[in-house]
Amino acid sequence: MITMKDIIREGHPTLKKPAEEVSLPASKEDKEILASLLEYVKNSQDPEMAEKHGLRPGIGLAAPQINVSKRMIAVHVKDLDGTLYSHALFNPKIISHSVEKSYLASGEGCLSVDRMVPGYVPRHARIKVTGTALDGEKITLKLKGLPAIVFQHEIDHLNGIMFYDHIDKEDPFTISEDAIIIER
Repeated sequence: MITMKDIIREGHPTLKKPAEEVSLPASKEDKEILASLLEYVKNSQDPEMAEKHGLRPGIGLAAPQINVSKRMIAVHVKDLDGTLYSHALFNPKIISHSVEKSYLASGEGCLSVDRMVPGYVPRHARIKVTGTALDGEKITLKLKGLPAIVFQHEIDHLNGIMFYDHIDKEDPFTISEDAIIIER
């Protein structure tokens, strides 16, 4: 079971380098790693499990965050309508996105970042993602709102990009006028 001690923090070189594609069909070891990423985000959202094991709540986790430089992510998040998006994917890729932008009103956080980073993180408002599920099935997801932001955040980890790399250094709270504000 992954705990906070397994999650590497900003400054670690693995977080800044592009991750390797996972060879498919996935090995038993890769499947176990991916399943453990999803288990962490689920456990971290369970108040009893989180307290018992000292887990910081998370809605997404990428393999590089546990020092495994492979293209694997897990997301467990509900949208504003209460629809659950619970996915563990090998080699996720954004295949299309909207021109329109969105951002989280509260800003973004990260399990690998132990500090508050003020500012808005511009993201695509809508994305289409493909990837391979744990069972080997190729899936395509159309996402908007919070799930779209979470998938972009996690896929960024696979490319060595941290959320704060997107924040405008001169004016952290600047955002295009037509961007959609996403409340959590």
